[in-house]
Amino acid sequence: MLPVTSAMQGGSSGIGYGLKYQARCIADVNADTDHTSFITGTLSLKDENEVHLIRLSSSGSELICEGLFSHPNEIWDLASCPFDQRIFSTVFSTGENFGAAIWQIPELYGELNSPQLERVTSLDEHASKINCVLWWPSGRHDKLISIDEENILLWSLDCSRKAAQVQSKESAGMLHYLSGGTWDPHDSNAIAATSESSVQFWDLRTMKKTDSIACSAYVRNVDYNPKKKHLLVTAEDETGISIWDLRKPKVPIQQLPGHTHWTCAVRCNPEYDGLILSAGTDSAVNLWLASMSDGELKSERKVDSPPRQGDPLLHSYSDYEDSVYGLAWSCREPWIFASLSYDGRVVVESVKPFLSR
Repeated sequence: MLPVTSAMQGGSSGIGYGLKYQARCIADVNADTDHTSFITGTLSLKDENEVHLIRLSSSGSELICEGLFSHPNEIWDLASCPFDQRIFSTVFSTGENFGAAIWQIPELYGELNSPQLERVTSLDEHASKINCVLWWPSGRHDKLISIDEENILLWSLDCSRKAAQVQSKESAGMLHYLSGGTWDPHDSNAIAATSESSVQFWDLRTMKKTDSIACSAYVRNVDYNPKKKHLLVTAEDETGISIWDLRKPKVPIQQLPGHTHWTCAVRCNPEYDGLILSAGTDSAVNLWLASMSDGELKSERKVDSPPRQGDPLLHSYSDYEDSVYGLAWSCREPWIFASLSYDGRVVVESVKPFLSR
């Protein structure tokens, strides 16, 4: 467990950490209640890829490599199990096709010379390109969702038996190309799936589409507001960021300008209502304060007002030299987030200066 890097130079408040190869994916290890930690994976076509388990030091001044593990293929999606900090999923490419698997970090990995990931099970029932694996974010749940370009699959997962079985499968239908999705934290039977310039809503009990919203541009990412039901945020090409009330889904209730190029990712804060992060191909991460309902921000935890009236942009972080694809809030310390640019640079920042005192 060696400290890898500490606070960055040049006046930046961020703490940096460098991966060996290019990367797109980072996730909060929210099952780790003792440390603020993140897991990330690399995207190298020619070299052996790596998974890094990173912990923020107790002083908050450096990032420590808790574990470094080899991964056989380039990682296009990575998600941490919300109830077991040693388990995570990856979607990977062999160069010829895509696959997905559930992995387990060895229990005594810190005492091993070259600890190896254990493949718990593979998600092998996909005929078309798999895009993502979803865990229900709100607690222990024995189901998984995987989404490929044409289908949504509901899996029953038993880690103790190292088995995953397809419980149900449904096609998105002709002319519907799926690219990703998110699980509703308020309802374990509901997911949202992105499909070109729309978002589809599915009931997992019937595996039927229940509704959809039409966006004005290609949707690259979507996230539910964990503090309020019915609220959803989308990241779209050209139009930026849209906030939707799903009870009246014809038009967004608010739009944020997003980024000067594509907006790749959006994340709602797990505790501070209205606080949103976005990342883009303009090499920036933006922190927003959105009015999530009735034109007012109502929350148990408060955020300072925007610096200028009518301007929802609280801050723009520009500690990057490449497109930023990975973005994750810490659930343990919700004022901290990690971002990942394509050149393999992780930056951890605190938004405490923007929170009410």
